[in-house]
Amino acid sequence: MDQLTKRFGGRLYRAVTTWPDRAGWAFSAGVGIATLAAMAAVGFSGGLYALHPAATRGLAWRMLSVLIAPAIGEELVFRGLLVPDRQETASPWAWLAAATAVFTAWHVAEAKTFLAAAAPMFLRPDFLACAALLGAGCGLIRWRTASLWPGVGLHWTMVMLWQTWLGGFTL
Repeated sequence: MDQLTKRFGGRLYRAVTTWPDRAGWAFSAGVGIATLAAMAAVGFSGGLYALHPAATRGLAWRMLSVLIAPAIGEELVFRGLLVPDRQETASPWAWLAAATAVFTAWHVAEAKTFLAAAAPMFLRPDFLACAALLGAGCGLIRWRTASLWPGVGLHWTMVMLWQTWLGGFTL
């Protein structure tokens, strides 16, 4: 158990304390744009996303709460702990697939337990496909840069766009 704690503790520590270099930020931007484009294609074609007037009521609170949970909270668990960086593995594909599957399943679990109000949206196949795309993009960024922070930014950006202009679920 001590070896496992050391391994995952070190992984999480590196994820939180590593800041990407210029190439890492460029990679993150490219993956982020591709991820958002793929999510837009899935979300708009399935009707999950629709342009709405900006939901600005409580915007400052939403910006902070989305940063804390889901962006930082979910990234810590699903990418910080579950996705190794290049220092740990040169072939991350099994880790990325597993972390993405667990992240996607987490949204089903949320909808069936403590976020039952979100179930009509969180259980939609297009929502789950978008969650998987976001998880895969954030995971790839985490592996390549060893940092949690670009993925937090991508996650935060997508949820803010979704909740503010695309009709996403808010508490």
